[in-house]
Amino acid sequence: MSTAADTVEPASEEGGLTLWHITVLLILTFVTILYSMTVTIANVALPEIRGALSATQDQITWIVTANIVATAVATPMAGWCATRFGVRPVLLVAVAGFTLSSVLCGAATSLMALVAFRVGQGLFGAAMVPVSQAFLLRSFPRHLHNAAMSIWAMGAVLGPIIAPTVGGYLSEAYGWRWVFFMIVPFGLIALLGVALVIRENVEQSKTRLDWTGFLLLSLAITALQFLVDRGERNGWFDATETWIEAIIVGGALYIFVVHTFTAKNSFVNPRLFLDRNYNLGLLLVLSFGMLNFTPMVLFPPLLQELRGYPQSIIGLLLAARGVGTLIAFTSMFFLGRVDPRIPMAFGFILQGLSGYYMAQFDVNLTTWGVGWTGFVQGIGVGFSWIPLSVIAFATLSPQMMNQGAAFFHLLRNIGSSIYISVSVVVLLHTAKVHYAISTEWVSIYNKIFDMSFVTGLWNHSTETGLAALSGEIQRQGLMIGYINAFNLFAVTSFLTVPFIFFLRVPKKKK
Repeated sequence: MSTAADTVEPASEEGGLTLWHITVLLILTFVTILYSMTVTIANVALPEIRGALSATQDQITWIVTANIVATAVATPMAGWCATRFGVRPVLLVAVAGFTLSSVLCGAATSLMALVAFRVGQGLFGAAMVPVSQAFLLRSFPRHLHNAAMSIWAMGAVLGPIIAPTVGGYLSEAYGWRWVFFMIVPFGLIALLGVALVIRENVEQSKTRLDWTGFLLLSLAITALQFLVDRGERNGWFDATETWIEAIIVGGALYIFVVHTFTAKNSFVNPRLFLDRNYNLGLLLVLSFGMLNFTPMVLFPPLLQELRGYPQSIIGLLLAARGVGTLIAFTSMFFLGRVDPRIPMAFGFILQGLSGYYMAQFDVNLTTWGVGWTGFVQGIGVGFSWIPLSVIAFATLSPQMMNQGAAFFHLLRNIGSSIYISVSVVVLLHTAKVHYAISTEWVSIYNKIFDMSFVTGLWNHSTETGLAALSGEIQRQGLMIGYINAFNLFAVTSFLTVPFIFFLRVPKKKK
């Protein structure tokens, strides 16, 4: 089977970064910035978009999850496309399509149109990170992987700093559409950089895409996302739709696994799963994906709807997470000789601690509380991501890098999309439960309502009083829902830590 032969600058095992390496690294980092911006940029404007497009609490998360699911579905194709057509043309098409989809998102006039164009962003953006990472790992000698990954991963940090900060101000000043329009100049710069810098000789592979495997996996992922997103609204397994989606998920996954291990040229090469570190890396990146973006989706509606924060302040608070990640990434540049399992475990513990303290919030939460917990979570993300990205691929053969990176990021994206939906389900379900419990105390027999100096406007004798009381009960119920979602976040992070120490650190060459 022939493959795409990438023209890379030769470097000795002892050599440092050449000018070519630095230039390529900067361009790939900028491509990563472009992708990471779109994952977080819509979050800061979610409350405004919800009002403008008349969406409910669970519907508005489709703007985030649809993008991530589309990315997850298209990610496995990235490895095949890079091998079949080469890195340069794949990145050119990805960046161009991504930029156009961003323009269409800003021009959308309905929720369904916006979700559809966000899907377009996800489909085109799916190749950016895995193809860039695989090209970097193949092009750079192994002893430079840690340093190169530290710089490249800065793109994943700068995006979440730039996007909510600038997006928050643009949304507040000019409207939510500008959070998408601001991506366009970044897209044009990335497109020009890829066209001018990335060079390779492409020998077109004759390997055909395994459409059976691709469609089965795509069907399973999409059905699973629909099941989780619409389950609470449909009453879970009381609804026929939920049963149909569950049957599709189970059947498609079963046939996909059987097909993968029996087909001659399967969509996912089963030899990937012979590598111990890579297998454990898949488990850990799934958990990492679960934790990565969840607080950034939960905080904007919490801050605006329960506390009335303006979008510019919400953007700054979300950016605090990115600053923490930037500091951690910078530190990892100097920790190349440390056992990667140590900073990785430290990172997951920090994320767990941040989740625990988020779960201590009440409706009077402060900007300081949100800022420092987000900052700590960002540090945890930074300490987890780089060693995880390096050690998961440390023993994987160069020929498997394209597909290995694609499947690695597939699980990260699946973890993000499903976990965000699960967190929203926990939030809404427990909020409804506590609302129902609290309303049982609203009664003419409850003597506290006779104390007007305590209840104020909250009373059951007037429509205005009942409306005020209902609004406060709903507010308190939602806060309890957020607390439960943050508790789930903390538990998930802590449970991940023991699996890190099953990884093997490859011995360094003398």
